[in-house]
Amino acid sequence: MTSHAAIDKLSDKNLKKVWSVTDFAKRYRLDGEEESRLLKLLGSFASEHELLMNASRAPRFR
Repeated sequence: MTSHAAIDKLSDKNLKKVWSVTDFAKRYRLDGEEESRLLKLLGSFASEHELLMNASRAPRFR
């Protein structure tokens, strides 16, 4: 059974932020190898939490 959901009555607190993996990689300055690994693992789009938990970035030492 389906029901109509009024947009004005929905709250933002239960919504997940969904990112494009490519945009996420650019924003967090991931290299191409890490971006392709995330694309294989998660697909083109994933939630912010999934991306943050699965991304690894090389440490930047001085």
